[in-house]
Formats: sequence, structure tokens, C-alpha cells
Amino acid sequence: MARFSDEFLSELRMRCDIEQIISSYVQLKRRGKNLVGLCPFHNEKTPSFTVYPESQSYYCFGCGAGGEVINFIRRAENLDYVEAVSYLCDKCSMVLPSDGYDDSIAQKRKRIYEINREAARFFNSCLYTDEGEKGLEYYKMRGYKKSTITKFGLGYAPDKWDSLLKFMRQKGYSYEELHAANLANRSERDGKIRFYDAFRNRVIVPIIDARGNVVAFGGRVLDDSKPKYINSSDTLVYKKSLGVFGLNFAKNSKENSLILVEGYMDAISLHQAGFDNVIACLGTALTSEMAHLLSRYCDEIILSYDADEAGQKATARAIDIFNSIGMKLRIVHLSGGKDPDEILRNYGPERFRSLIEGAANDIEFALVRLRNDYDLATSDGKMKFLEKASEVLAGTRNRIAQDIYSSRLADELSVSKQSILIRIDQLSRRSAVTQERKQFRDIQQRSVSENSKAALANDTDIRSIKAQQMLIATLMKSPELLRSMGDGISEEDFSVPLYARLFSVIKEKILESRNLELTFFSQELAPDEMDELVSIVRKHEHLSFSLTTCADCVRAIREGQQKKGEKVSLTDISDEEFLRLFKK
Repeated sequence: MARFSDEFLSELRMRCDIEQIISSYVQLKRRGKNLVGLCPFHNEKTPSFTVYPESQSYYCFGCGAGGEVINFIRRAENLDYVEAVSYLCDKCSMVLPSDGYDDSIAQKRKRIYEINREAARFFNSCLYTDEGEKGLEYYKMRGYKKSTITKFGLGYAPDKWDSLLKFMRQKGYSYEELHAANLANRSERDGKIRFYDAFRNRVIVPIIDARGNVVAFGGRVLDDSKPKYINSSDTLVYKKSLGVFGLNFAKNSKENSLILVEGYMDAISLHQAGFDNVIACLGTALTSEMAHLLSRYCDEIILSYDADEAGQKATARAIDIFNSIGMKLRIVHLSGGKDPDEILRNYGPERFRSLIEGAANDIEFALVRLRNDYDLATSDGKMKFLEKASEVLAGTRNRIAQDIYSSRLADELSVSKQSILIRIDQLSRRSAVTQERKQFRDIQQRSVSENSKAALANDTDIRSIKAQQMLIATLMKSPELLRSMGDGISEEDFSVPLYARLFSVIKEKILESRNLELTFFSQELAPDEMDELVSIVRKHEHLSFSLTTCADCVRAIREGQQKKGEKVSLTDISDEEFLRLFKK
């Protein structure tokens, strides 16, 4: 496969400082010569994500994600390799080479972006036809102005099986492309394949990403038929777990906060009313990926979910997710309507603005909900409420907040503030111990990647497994030892396919005298393969390697081919103990 030159990648690496790039996604704190923060790729409360400026790499000891700046951008922005390189070129004002790489995936993405843009124009134009008049009336019923309809590109899908298909076919797009964009459904009957419009007889809301690309669509029925809403499924340009509506506008707000509501109709109404920092989740509950995405654009999230039971449960889940990444939170208590749109209709924007200004923080919200669950007029009710309230305060790990709310609870319920603080400390210590044990177990279990575990289930000689890891680490640190080994080992000797793959790539680079820095592996290895390579390098970085070590590893690998069937755990033996095994 065509590839970027090492010279180009070397310059990109030099211009794109990994600390600066990752700092826009993760709040990093210096720890010695490295930096640590909460991992953007999984939920955690104790920082296990480490950035190594010296090697321009990163590794999470919690989830095992690792790599360099290109690999990081691939994950953070949900891009393929070429798109990630292009993204970084834009960041550092470099020109992407016009040839020398396989950009087929990037071209498919570009094609879907074009299709979505044309489809959005089609849906919008249908509003102003005789058939689309009912869609226009629906928007007017919701109070949307023409300027709002234009701003958000709102539209209508005709009540026909092939209106969009015919239009797009005339534009030169194939049925398969429209299916890949999730704008056409496919069925097969009597051996014949048939395509038809995915959206029919619905008002249409285009979903636009932070860069201004139309990535998906949402459709709402005009009557009481089910399903009420349908949204695009995942495509090459859209991932539901990252789907946020209105971010293209809200990211430009002068506010330092984002108001998160449940649906895009509420978001549109609030934008029209002057709240330009409103966003909405799309077709799924809030995910940790969404939370990490939003943390890049604001200092605070204001939750304004619906007042019904489902909305309050969603609020509680969202609080847990935002707390897990250390995001500042406030929660709106909706009064006068079941959702923001109803409050705007009944009382106008000033009422909603006052609710925003009076929004409680997550602690106050939790305590208010708890009060409703217990009879505080009884001693038993007070005790149970205080126990739960202490759990809430223990979870904040903020001593000032714990002191303030302990004082309030003590005054309100006529109990000793000190007794509340003692219980909070007990719960905090218990939680910290539990968290540390869980994190330690997770790190142990991730001594190899998930991709390797299935393979390792069939290769149970611990010396062979450790030897394969150690030989890879040795060659990464001391590549000159490969030539000294001669033809002592090949990929076929490795029993773990992933390790054989890593060895093959490393060996090729060494024999071609190419750079072994991690940046130069990212176009040949998939993200999960990079995870394993970085994991191996990090876990062996303090060991000294020699030709003798290589010979011992080769011998252990070959002996391992003769021994299979004994079930062992890689975490049962350290690298130092493994080296001593060679002497037996």
C-alpha cells in the first residue's frame, strides 16, 4: 500500500507537539517529566492517562489505549489514518502530500458528506411545495420563524417511497452510496434487491457537526404514529455515541457553559429565543464519549432535561458521567412546564433564563431528590437520609463542599456536623480503597490487549508469552541486536498472531534502516495494535537488554511451541522473575 514518507512524518511529529495537542482534549498535570490526566477514552476518577513528551507518546494504564499524536487524533475525532494526518496538517500549517497514500476511505467519507449536503437541500426545498405545506405548518405551529427554519436547514420528506432517491440519482449518486449514507433502505424479495427512501412523511432536521458538515438526519412524524422519531444510524461520517445537535452554533457562543437538553426540537426553540449555547443529544442517552467531546468546548454543563420520570433518571445518569470526568455541573429545576419548549411557550424566555440562573449544582440536586424519598419527621427517616446524603458528599472529594453541606444538613436536621463529617470520611476511605483495588485489577488484566487474549488462550506456556513480549521490547530499544541474531527467529515462530505481526513490522523497519519512533508505526498498525506495542514498550522500559537476552527469548519461544495446555496468567510473573526462569 502507498504510504507517507518518513521525512514527511518526521516533520509532522516535530511540528505537532503531543502535549499541546492532547491538552485541548484532556486537562493535564505535570508529574515529573511526564504529564497525567483523566483518560478521554474511558470513565475514570483517578488519573491513569500519561503523556510522555520525551517520546511524544501517550499510554493509559487504565484502559490500555496508547500511541502517538496521529493515533490519538484518530481516536479522539473518530477519523481514519489519512484523515487524522490531514487534520494535524491543518493544525500545524503543513501541506498534505497529494499522492503516496491510500485515501479510499477518506474519499468515501467525502462522498457521503456531499450526499448529505444535497439531501439537506432537497428536504428543505420540499417544505415550499404543495405536498410539503403540512411540514411548514408543523414548524409554524411550534413557533419557528422562517429565519430559524433557514438557519437550521429544516426540511420535509415527502410521503413517497422514492422522492429522495430519484432526486439523488439525477445528481449522479448510486443506490449503494445512498444506502451507505443511511438515506436509503434496502430490501430483497424474490431474488430482487430494492431500495427505498429511509425518511418519508416526516419533518427533517439535519445533524451538523462542529466543523459544519451535514453528518446525519433526524425525522419526526406529523401525527401520533410510531416511531415518533427516527435518526440516522452510524455511517463512515457519523457515530451516534458522539452525536450532538447544535454544537456547530453553540461552540461560537460567548458563554462559558453549554445548556444540554433532551431533544433537538427543544434546542431549536431555545436558540430562537436567544440561548445560543444550547445543544441536545441525538437518539441515545448521554455517553462518556459525548461528555469528553463537550468538555473541549466549555467549563460548565447546565442540564435541562425534561421534568418527567424518564428525564430525571436521565439527569441522574448524566450527572454520574460528567462527574467521572470532573466537569462542573448545574441542574435546572423545570417549573411551569414539562420541557424547555413548553416553558418558553407558556412564560417566555425570561422565565427560562431565571431558571438557568437559579440552577442547582449536582450536590444540591441529589440532596433534593433524596429528601423526597424519606420522611424527615421521623428518626428512622432522618438516619436513612443522612446516610445517603453522606454517600453523595463522599463522592464529591471536595472538602470545601463537604464542609458547607454538612453544616446545612446539621442545622436542618439538628444533628452534629462532626458526626456527618466522620461518616463522610469513612465512606470516602472505603470508596478510595475499592477504586484502587479495581484499578489495580484492571491494569493486571490488561497486561495484553483484548485482541491478544483470545490467541493467548491457546498458548499457555508463560515463558513463551513473556519471551515474545520481551523480544519485541528489546528490538524497539536496541534494534542493532536484530542483525546480531542473524536468522535466529522469524514471524512463524511466534504463537501469538498479534506479536508475530508486531515483530514483522519492527523487523522490516530495522532491515530498511527506518525510524522506530512510534509515529512511524501508526500508518501500518491499527489503533488496537498500537495499544499493544506501546503497552509492551512501557512495561519493559526499565529493563536492560542484550544479545544474551535475545537468545534466551528465542529459546523460550521455540520451547513454548512444544508446550501447550497449561493454563496460566501473565500477571503471575514479573519480568525480573521471567529472566531468572531462563537460568533454570
